[in-house]
Amino acid sequence: MTNRLDGTVTGPVVQAGSVQSLHVYTRRAVVTPAQLPPPPPVVAGRARELAGLDAYRSSAGRLVILTGPAGTGKTTLALHWLHRVRDEYPDGQLHADLAAFDPVGPATPDTVLHQFLTALGVPADEVPETREEREAAYRSLTAGRDIAVLLDNAVSAAQVRPLLPAAGIVVVTSRWRLAGLANEGQYVELGPLAPEDSTEVLAQLVGRERVEAEPEAARSLAGMCGGLPLALAVVGARLRTRPRRGLQREAASLGRRFALLRLSTEEVSLDGVFDASVVRLSEPARHLYRLAGLHPGGGFDADVLTDVTEAEPEEIDDALEELLDANLLSEDEHGRFRCHDLVRAHAAARAEQDLPPERCEALRRAIVEWYLAMTVKADAVVHPHRWRLSRYYTEDPLPRPIEDAGDWLVREQAAVRGALLEAARRGWPDLVWQFCEALWGHFLHHRHYQDWIELQRLGVAAAEQCGNRLAEARIRSQLGFAYAKLGRYREATAENELALRLGRVEKHDLTMATALSQLGRAARGSGDLPAALDYFRDAAGVQARMGVPRGVALCRRRAGEVLTDLGRLDEAAAELTAAARSMAELDDPIQYARTLTALGALHACRGRPEEGLPLMREALAMTREVGSPHYVAEVLFAFGELEITCGRGDSAREHLTEAREIYESSADPRAGQVAARLAEIHQA
Repeated sequence: MTNRLDGTVTGPVVQAGSVQSLHVYTRRAVVTPAQLPPPPPVVAGRARELAGLDAYRSSAGRLVILTGPAGTGKTTLALHWLHRVRDEYPDGQLHADLAAFDPVGPATPDTVLHQFLTALGVPADEVPETREEREAAYRSLTAGRDIAVLLDNAVSAAQVRPLLPAAGIVVVTSRWRLAGLANEGQYVELGPLAPEDSTEVLAQLVGRERVEAEPEAARSLAGMCGGLPLALAVVGARLRTRPRRGLQREAASLGRRFALLRLSTEEVSLDGVFDASVVRLSEPARHLYRLAGLHPGGGFDADVLTDVTEAEPEEIDDALEELLDANLLSEDEHGRFRCHDLVRAHAAARAEQDLPPERCEALRRAIVEWYLAMTVKADAVVHPHRWRLSRYYTEDPLPRPIEDAGDWLVREQAAVRGALLEAARRGWPDLVWQFCEALWGHFLHHRHYQDWIELQRLGVAAAEQCGNRLAEARIRSQLGFAYAKLGRYREATAENELALRLGRVEKHDLTMATALSQLGRAARGSGDLPAALDYFRDAAGVQARMGVPRGVALCRRRAGEVLTDLGRLDEAAAELTAAARSMAELDDPIQYARTLTALGALHACRGRPEEGLPLMREALAMTREVGSPHYVAEVLFAFGELEITCGRGDSAREHLTEAREIYESSADPRAGQVAARLAEIHQA
């Protein structure tokens, strides 16, 4: 087969066998998520609240807000009830911790929407870019579905509202009433348990025989816990591991500890309970408990503890089991660990109390640097062809291998963000900008724009503080890219002009080429086509001087598209032909196919649409072979438009219909654009 570029040039074909083949589905299979954590082992004293939840659901209610103070068991009750009624929601269950009190900060709606869309079957690289588009896609995918959603630990109505599905039931837990949702749902308030209910919880946790054998001691213990299920769970966990310990002895020990504290009732019960549990841990477990308090948030896995403490994995596992048994940690389905925010606060206080300040600081920095090293490792896999500035890419200070790089970045996203923010809070700017550089590959796949902009601004300030001009230029170009994608072209231009100036001062060609290309993107988006053309050509010149053929080819393709927009068709053909030839030689099938698509459309502009059809066929075959639904739909749309020009209405309808189906299957808003084009054909 030959490459048909402009009707006269031939060249080698990119062989499909050189890329990994994936199967393309024009209609994605329905996915049924099952994200609810396991049901709690014990729930007592909530008969009134459970009856209210059942009655509200029976009345076709869709939103429940469980409110109450910390430690009252809001999440426990929500999980218990949702598991009890889950058969009524066969289309799946979604769950998100909105992290109201996590040091990382509350989860943003666009981040949670990304997680929900991928859980519902949308590939990560096809999730819409803006929050508004993600909300629309989420509502489309949940319309008419019996689905249950748990939004845990919410901070505001504004955080919750974008996450409400089009159908099903939603349970929100929060310490606040979230008054903004007052007209949309039912409030269920939880307070401390009554004394008799607290005693019943203790009986279920430690065994009814022990409670009936020492009823006064059981009531005393329950009273010390202040009716808080969290405190009862910690006491119960401690007693379960010591089956011969009498309840009276436990109550006396806890009472002595309370007597040493001069705090409010709730603080006495919780601090005393936690202290009594920690003092009985082994030293390795106590050390891990302190580390949990120093962790920047977002949950953690055993690897970070193993590497930071340099302990043997078996010792870490044993210590974690102690903390789990003591109910001071919980473990999720990915093997990652979390502690309740009240437990975390206690652990942090114990770390600062038990360790010298310089030791706490060293441990915090060691944890942050571990996340930076792992993020660098993951980024090198996810986005391998980029030039880098961070020394971590060459020094490899962490020998731990990473295999599931993309999955690791998704799992650890909150923890990595927390580490970056911790570095900013602690005044470690050298780490902040290196995090910003290392997160680029993950950002390209997931596009959390608002979060990205916030972090890149921190990165710019950090690079300035370090006096690292190249790092500042890099982060400014990354920030400008996000601005351009959001249509904020003036800000994108300003950032990249600064980046270009810094690159020139440092005489760094790679920095200048990046900034020039980004300036071209912003200029084209804002409609200044002559300026865009100049930028792309200048960038191509710098890439050629450096000997980077792929960079040259990308710039020439972009220049060809701009020339087509300008009506300078002969020049456009020359640029696109050269770009296609280079991409074929570089074995980049997607970029080669995209260039063929541009050339096919160019033939229509030249009044010879029939000559573009073979190029479209080749581009479509190649994108199908590679297995990229996004680019398949892109080619199908362009192919359909070309066939309309050729008067091939039936074939155009087939291609546009398939493009619409692919876009609809991923809830891509471009489905509406294709549907409108199909309606025009039908009317004609």
